Amino acid sequence: MEKTTKTPQPVTPPPVRKHTNHTSLFKKIGAAFAVVALAFVGGGLGAWVVTQNGNTLTVLDSAIEQDGNTIRSQSEQDISQVASQVSPSVVSISTDVESARGNVIGQGAGTGVIVSTSGYIMTNKHVIDGASSVAVTTTSGDIYEKVQVIGSDPLNDIAFLKIDKPNDLQPAKLGNSSTLDIGQNVFAIGNSLGEYKNTVTSGIVSGLNRPVAAASSDGSSAETLSDLIQTDAAINPGNSGGPLVNRAGQVIGINTAVASDAQGIGFAIPINATKGILASVLESGKLERAYIGVRYVEITPAIAKERKLDVKQGALVLGDRNTSAIVSGGPADEAGIRSEDIITKIGDMTVGEDGGITSIIGGYKPGDSVKVTFLRDGKEQTTDVKLAKYSDDTQQSQAPAEQESEEQSFDPRSLFGF
Repeated sequence: MEKTTKTPQPVTPPPVRKHTNHTSLFKKIGAAFAVVALAFVGGGLGAWVVTQNGNTLTVLDSAIEQDGNTIRSQSEQDISQVASQVSPSVVSISTDVESARGNVIGQGAGTGVIVSTSGYIMTNKHVIDGASSVAVTTTSGDIYEKVQVIGSDPLNDIAFLKIDKPNDLQPAKLGNSSTLDIGQNVFAIGNSLGEYKNTVTSGIVSGLNRPVAAASSDGSSAETLSDLIQTDAAINPGNSGGPLVNRAGQVIGINTAVASDAQGIGFAIPINATKGILASVLESGKLERAYIGVRYVEITPAIAKERKLDVKQGALVLGDRNTSAIVSGGPADEAGIRSEDIITKIGDMTVGEDGGITSIIGGYKPGDSVKVTFLRDGKEQTTDVKLAKYSDDTQQSQAPAEQESEEQSFDPRSLFGF
């Protein structure tokens, strides 16, 4: 507001001097700066509301407005990238079980992994056991009802399917399970609860080379598995047969079991243990398993102490009351391996450190020759073994003998999944 002072006439008035109300001006300037400051501070919120002299002003900041969901940490980006990369290679598997009269008396659901563009799918044996019909649904929504069961691994919880007239399939990339480290980040993808397809969970590798006695949830089937990957990534019923993958999106395991009486304890079959059979399936369309022809006991510190062995890992070739340690005429017999020998290496894989005999041999095909290193009377020897094809006649020829172990063995209440 302007103020003037008038003097009485006839005196000539002095020059008029204008006075400005600085307090009011400063308030206006201050309010303007406050609005600007609030706009900068509140950029991520999109708008600030400012009250001045009873009037409400809305300051929009659309220029720097950002959706908070687009702000990702490196870890979140990794998981998102892995999920988008691997999910197209993961399928849902549904099964029907029929009575002798042809009535459907049961249904099941699981997960599978596409391993070829020609339609081959890897899953768990227990997912398709007893099924009269199998259907496969891909991520894109294609449903295949003409599905052939190629066969199951006699020594592992692995089976292969073949879908008819596949359309634009994306095979998964397979990794190397022998180089896994405890604490490494992994992700499980599967048909959770048989309903929520391509559910992604994350965790770490909690342990390696775990032995497990596992059974189906209804107790109808049971199996002893060895050399499993232990993880705390959630593996829910229905995830069976799905992939366990690393940060590069490579499959390093096939999810197979969870401990029913614990939390955060799931298991996966190392992918290397399936590569020999996979190679035979892709080459010939037939499932063929290599075997070496020995029974053995996995050496632990307790067994090494009890038997006064010079080593604390490896496989002690040993039979039991009913079964010989060496299959007569089998690959190991032909190569000169004997009972009480300690097998320490197969090829460049260290037995015990890189897995047991069964899983290591699972990486080879029948007919492959491998160099086997063993100890006899404390002296190291090597021999070449030509692996043969596993059959029903060799059913007892390549399995751990009955043994006690300080490793925890989960009882049959542990379940595979649905």
